[in-house]
Amino acid sequence: MSSMNIGGSQLDASWFLLLSAVLFGLGAVGVLVRRNPLVILISIELMLNAANLTLVTFARQLQNLEGQLFALMSMTVAAAEAVVGLAILVDIFHTRDVEDVDDLSELKG
Repeated sequence: MSSMNIGGSQLDASWFLLLSAVLFGLGAVGVLVRRNPLVILISIELMLNAANLTLVTFARQLQNLEGQLFALMSMTVAAAEAVVGLAILVDIFHTRDVEDVDDLSELKG
């Protein structure tokens, strides 16, 4: 794999991919284990950022800007998703005293 010059030192691309895998794993564990809706949203954002880091790493390694552009578009969609998700959570917390995702099943009808 090719190395990248970051801050005057050479880093192999595998380090960025390893960091991305660790971040994605932490996000997946957060989604599966935690029951707080806010923590679940943060974990999803962590997983999206791990995917973006992978895209940017491969785009840099292949000297192709398409991966970086796709990561930028993904960040835009993730920001909009975070705004809508937080707005829904604030509204739910404002009308009900819900602290667990399992309590949200009451909203079904």
